[in-house]
Amino acid sequence: MTGCGDGTLSSELALALGNRMMRFHFLWWPQGLEMAVVRYIQIHLNVWESVMVSLRSVGLFPIMALTCVTLLVPACADDQGTSVVHESSESLPHPAQMQPQQQRLNEARRDLQAPLAPAESYRAEEQDMMKLSVGDIPASAAVPAAPVVLGALTNPGRSIDVSQLGAELFGEPLLDEQTSVPASISDGEFNREAYDLIQENPFLSPADSPLSTFSIDVDTASYSNVRRYLNSGQLPPRDAVRIEELINYFEYDYLDPEDEHPFVMMSEVSAAPWNPQHQLVHIGLQGERIQSDDLPPSNLVFLLDVSGSMEDANKLPLLKSAFRLLVAELDAEDTVSIVVYASASGVVLEPTPGNQKDTILAAIDQLHAGGSTAGGEGIQRAYALAQEQFLPSGNNRVILATDGDFNVGVSSESELVQLIEAKRESGIFLTVLGFGTGNLQDSKIEQLANHGNGHYAYIDSLQEARKVLVNEIGATLFSIAKDVKIQVEFNPARVQAYRLIGYENRILADRDFNDDRKDAGELGAGHSVTALYEIIPAGVDSESRPQVDPLRYQQAVPDVSRDESLELMWVKLRYKEPDADQSQLLEHPIFDVPLQLQQTTDNYRFSAAVAAFGMVLRDSEHLGQTTPALIQDLAQGSLGQDPGGYRAEFLQLLQQYRQVQGEE
Repeated sequence: MTGCGDGTLSSELALALGNRMMRFHFLWWPQGLEMAVVRYIQIHLNVWESVMVSLRSVGLFPIMALTCVTLLVPACADDQGTSVVHESSESLPHPAQMQPQQQRLNEARRDLQAPLAPAESYRAEEQDMMKLSVGDIPASAAVPAAPVVLGALTNPGRSIDVSQLGAELFGEPLLDEQTSVPASISDGEFNREAYDLIQENPFLSPADSPLSTFSIDVDTASYSNVRRYLNSGQLPPRDAVRIEELINYFEYDYLDPEDEHPFVMMSEVSAAPWNPQHQLVHIGLQGERIQSDDLPPSNLVFLLDVSGSMEDANKLPLLKSAFRLLVAELDAEDTVSIVVYASASGVVLEPTPGNQKDTILAAIDQLHAGGSTAGGEGIQRAYALAQEQFLPSGNNRVILATDGDFNVGVSSESELVQLIEAKRESGIFLTVLGFGTGNLQDSKIEQLANHGNGHYAYIDSLQEARKVLVNEIGATLFSIAKDVKIQVEFNPARVQAYRLIGYENRILADRDFNDDRKDAGELGAGHSVTALYEIIPAGVDSESRPQVDPLRYQQAVPDVSRDESLELMWVKLRYKEPDADQSQLLEHPIFDVPLQLQQTTDNYRFSAAVAAFGMVLRDSEHLGQTTPALIQDLAQGSLGQDPGGYRAEFLQLLQQYRQVQGEE
C-alpha cells in the first residue's frame, strides 16, 4: 500500500477501496457512510495503514470497512444523532435510493477531490484512536446487521471462518483452498498467519505405487515456529507443523563421508514405537562438515524488511540483533551489502568488506520500521547488487529477513519466483529468515526459499539466531550439493504398504527423479537429512493398509526370488555439485533385518520421538499408541551427546505441550 508523505491515502487506492465498498454495498448502512469511511481512511492513513495492509493482503476489505464503521459511528454523531460527513459538492442519497454504479463512482471521485481539513484538526482524534484496541470498542458501536464480522472483532478469542465469510458477503471465497489461515482474535490482535494446507501422506501399496520420490528438505522453520506457539501457551495450527522440519531441526551423530561424494547415506529398521506390528525405517544423510575458517569467501546481500509490520520487538529489533551476530563471523574476504524495503526499496550499504564491522553495524543500527511493503522491488535490487559483486569461486547469496508480508511491489508473486529461479541458475542462492507473530506469511516465504536454492529458518529468539547464523553458518551459507532427490522402490514380497512421514510438500513425480531439469532441495555444509518410512510388513493384518478392490485385468505377483536377498527397499539418490548441471547417482539397499527398539541408535529413537510429537501436534490418523509419555520415554533415553542442548530443550517443549493441554 502506498501512502502519501502527509498521511493521506493515494487517490488511486482510496478510489479502489470506495469502488469495492460500493460493489458490496449493505442496505443497512446509514446515510453517507460509504463516503465517510473512504474519507476517514484517507485522512487517517497513519493510524490505519498497518491494519489496511494486513486485511488487504487477504482480501478482507469489508472487515476493514466495518472496523472503521465501528469506530466511526459514535465519533461522527452529534448530540442530535445526526451523521456528520465531510463537505462535498452535494449530499449523498439514502442507500435505498442509490444511483447506478457509474454515477456512484463519479460521486466517489468527486468526494476524493475535495480539499482535506488541516492535519492539526485531526491530531487529537488520531491520538485517541491509537489508544483504542478492538476489545475497547463499546457494544453500542456495533452494527447489528453484521454480527459475524463485528461479533468476532469485538470478542477476543472468537474465530472467524474467512472462507465462509467471503462466500456469505461476496459470493466468492477470499482465500485459495491451499492456504490455511488461523484467523482468530487473541488479546485484541487479528491473526492472519498463513500456512499451506498439508494433506498427510497415506499408506500406499507397492503393487499400485512401487516408487516413492521426494526432494530433501533442510528447512527448520516449522520447529522454531511450533516452539514459539507452545511457549506462548497455544497449540500451533495443524498446517504449521511440517514433521520433516521438526526432525531435521536436530543434529544427528551420523558418520562423515569418506569417498568422493559430499555426503554419506545410512539406515536402520526396527518396530514402529507407536505400532509394534509395523516397522519404522530410518534413512539418514550426512553432508560433509566444513570448518568456518575453511569456507570460501561470501558475497552476501542482506535484504531486510523495514516496513511498518516489522516494528514489533520480535521483528526488526530481533532482526538487527541477529544480523549483528552474523557480521561478527565475517572477515576481509567477505563482502556485505544491505538493501531495505518498505514503501520503496533502497541500498543503505554499498558493498563493504566483512572486516569493516563498524561500518556494517552502523548501517544496521540506523534501521527503523515504517511504511508498506514493496518486497518485489527490494528483491530485484538485492539480486542486481549480488550480480555486480559476483564471486565465481565463492558463495553468492541473498539473505532475506521478513515476516513475509509482501503487499506492494512492482512484481507479482509469480514474477518474483521467475526472477529467483533465474538467479539461482546463475549461482546466486536465496536464504530466508522469518520473524514475528500475528502475520507471518509462512507459506509464501517457504516457497521463495525453495525456488531460490536456499533454506528457510524461523527466528523466534536470539538463541535461535545464534544457532542458524553462528553455530550452523556453513550449512546456512554454503551449499555442497543441489537438486538432491530420493527415490525408494519397495519389495512387494516384504512390504504390504508404506507411508513417508512428512515431506508432503516435497513429493515429486516418479519421472522427475531422472530429469535434471527438475529442481529439488539443497544440502549445506554439515547438514544432515533424515527421512522416516512406516512399513506394514507383508502378511500383517493391519487396519491401516489401503483398502482397494483387486484389479480385474492384472495381478501384482511378488517376485519371490527377490525375497532371498532380504531386501526390504532400494534407495536411490541423485544430486548435483553446486555449479554442475548433470546429476550423479547413488544407490543403497535396505535389508529386512529389524533390530529390537532398545538396540537401535540414539539417532533412530530420538527421530522417532520427534516424529511422534509431530503426529500428536497434527492430530494424525496414524497416531496408534502414541502418548506424550511414550514420546518422553523415547526422547529421554536418546539424548546422546546433545551438543547445544537442543534435544534437552525438546523435552521441555514436550512438557510445555502437556501444560497447554492441561495434563499437568
